[in-house]
Order: sequence, then C-alpha cells, then structure tokens
Amino acid sequence: MTAPIRRLFLSNALTMTMVMSMGGILNVVDGVFVGRFVGDEALAAVSLAFPAVMLMSALAALAGGGMSSILARYLGAGDRVAAARVFAAAHGLVLSISALLVLLWAVFGRALLDEMAAGNAQLAKTTWTYLSILIWAAPVQLMLGLHADALRVEGRAGAMAALSVLLNLLNIGANWLGIVTLGLGIAGSALGTVAAQILGLALVLAVRARGRGLLPLVILRQERWGADWRRIINLGLPLCLSFLGIALVASVAMLALRHHAAEYDRLVAAYGGVTRLLSLAFLPQLAIALALQGIAGQNSGAGRNDRAMAALRLAMAAAFLWCVVVALTGLFAGQVVGGWFSSDPQVTIAIVAMLRSMLALYVFAGPILVLAMYFQALGQPGRTAALTLVKPWLLMPVMIVGLSTAFGVKGIWLAFPMADGVVLLIALVIGRGILLAGKASGMEDAA
Repeated sequence: MTAPIRRLFLSNALTMTMVMSMGGILNVVDGVFVGRFVGDEALAAVSLAFPAVMLMSALAALAGGGMSSILARYLGAGDRVAAARVFAAAHGLVLSISALLVLLWAVFGRALLDEMAAGNAQLAKTTWTYLSILIWAAPVQLMLGLHADALRVEGRAGAMAALSVLLNLLNIGANWLGIVTLGLGIAGSALGTVAAQILGLALVLAVRARGRGLLPLVILRQERWGADWRRIINLGLPLCLSFLGIALVASVAMLALRHHAAEYDRLVAAYGGVTRLLSLAFLPQLAIALALQGIAGQNSGAGRNDRAMAALRLAMAAAFLWCVVVALTGLFAGQVVGGWFSSDPQVTIAIVAMLRSMLALYVFAGPILVLAMYFQALGQPGRTAALTLVKPWLLMPVMIVGLSTAFGVKGIWLAFPMADGVVLLIALVIGRGILLAGKASGMEDAA
C-alpha cells in the first residue's frame, strides 16, 4: 500500500497482460491450426461453439471476479478470517455451477446445435464433439480460473504470468499434436486445452500449498462452502453478464447471417476468425482492468482513494493506447491477419470487411471497460452493469436485427460501431464525476 502507484500498476498490468494475452494468442493459433489443417467447415464449427465457450468464461468470471473483488478489500483491511470464508465459499459455487452446466448440456445441447447449424448435420456433429469435451471438463477450467484470480489479488501476479506462458505454450504444442500430427481434427484442439487446464490446476494448487502468506488450502476443510454466494454473485454478475453478452451478440449475429447470407458456412467461418482476433484484442484490455481492480480494491479498503484514482488514470490511458493499436491493425492489416485462418480468398475478404466496420469506434472500448471495473472494485455493481451490459444485452441485439433487416449482411457489422458510440455517451454521463475528479487530481499532482 506504500509502493509508488505507477510502478505498482505497471508491474501488475504487464504481468496480467502477459498472462491473458497468451490465452488470446493460443486462441488465434488454434484457429489457424483448425482453419489451415482441418478446413473451413471445422473453422465454422469452432465459430458455432464460440457462444458456449464464452458461457464457460462467463461462469468463471462470475465466481472468480466476484470473489476477487471481496477478497481484495478484505486483504487490504487485514481481515484474513473473512477472506478465508469468501475463498472457501467460491469453491462451492464453482462446483455447483459446473454440475448445472453439464446437466443443461446433456439435456439441451444437441437440439441447440442442430438449430444453430442451419440444417448442416455434419457441422452440428463436429461442434458437438468439440464442445462435449470442453463442457465435461468445465469444473477444471472454472477451478483454475478461481485460483488464478485469488493468487492475483494475493500478490502472486508474477508467478501466474510465468505459469500462464508455460501452460499456453504447452497447450499450443498439444493442439498441434492432436490436430496436425494425430489427425484428430477439432477434437484434438479440445483435448489439448483440457490437458493444459488439468496441469495448470495442479501447478496453482502446488503454488498455494507452498506459498508463504497465501490463504492455506486447509481452510477449505474448515470453512463452509455454501456461505456468501449472494455477495460473490452480486459482484461477479456484471462481469459474468458481460461475457454472456459477448456470447449473445455472437449468437444473434450468426442467426442474422443464417437469414440474410447466401453463403452461410463461409461467412460463419470468417466470423470465427474475427471472434478469435477480437478475443485476443480484448484480453489485454481485461488484464489492464483486472490489474486496476486489485489495486483500487485494496487501496479503497485501506482508505487510500487518492491512490485508487491515480491507478484509474493510468489504466484508462493504457487501455486507450492498446485499443488504438488494435483499431489501426484491423483497418490497415486486415488482409494479412485474415489470411492466417483460411486459404479461401473469399473468407479473407469477408474477415477484412467485418474488421473495418466493427473497429470504427473501438478506441473507446478499453477505457470504458477500465472505468466499469473501477466501479466494480469499489463495490458498485449498478454502475458496472450500466457500462458492461447495455451494449451486449440491449443495443447490439436490437441493432443487429434492425440493421440486418434494412441493409442485409453489412448491417450486422455496422451495429458494432453504432453501439460503441451509444455506450461512450453513457460512460460520459455516469462517469462524469469520477473523470472530472481524476482530471483535477492530475492537475494538482502536476503542480
């Protein structure tokens, strides 16, 4: 709580960016493997699976994000007993969520895929194989995310960065082995991912078992696993719903393509490449926002709101610069990155057209996410929800349906910058007081 805020933020943000970017790089490389070595139909299958994959990320954010917000403030206040209670409760929440997810997939999974595949039985079958492997292993993924979030707010960001790099490199190697060497198709991708998650969970448990100053594993036997779920869910829900919103937008976009696109499979394959690229672009923003969350939460818990505000300014500037890089890359290098996923020039052309429309106002997305996570760190889920949920749950579905009806496929991609513009206005309205206070504080510091 006494380290210079700039150094503290940069050390946490850089390590978190390294951690999360490796996951994004893995996602892109895996898409390249699938598109190049299995084919465009397999790329379409992983595109069809994208909403379900985001659902699992959303559930991990529900438990881990909600827990880490509370945990950071308890640790900042020096209350390790309360921190241990929340940590144990999050484990019970993760296992309950995982069991419900597996049950819902077993009951409704096939019917849902048949509908999304637009009558393509082979596409539905391929997607079923891929998703079944991932969903049955959901408890491992969610538990790994939970422990990673806990270690982050306990000051082990450096160890998590090194572990993330190692696991993602192993995952890339395992996916290459399964897809290219063994010829297992996209099942090889799913199996490689699950193998890496199992190894990752074993390693983070080992770090906790041997780490001094960390919450010990023994508290999982001492504390109740059914307590504090409501508080964890309340604080994790905005971030969870943000991920679910991404899944909803992807689903609505694919349904719109089904009704308005003449070449549905090809455009879905292109959209799969775009979603993987934008996932890679999103993860460093999220890393910056999560680094801010831990710092702001602990300093707020210790009564140092001035340091929390300084971290907010740094995080918003860093997120803006990153989004500028992403937007320029998409606008001027779309042909190159689109060609990574497919040898079909029509798929590449479709990727370029999507990126140029979708990234028109992208530069504001990162700062808005940072502001949302600042409110979340302070225990203000209402403001967090306004900045993270209005776009995916209201604006995007309505705009995609309306604009695609009016302008066809092009209208789907135009919905993205239009929604970004509306959310920017919302952020200026509800964050005006914070932003003006930050500006005044920055001028005082300069003086």
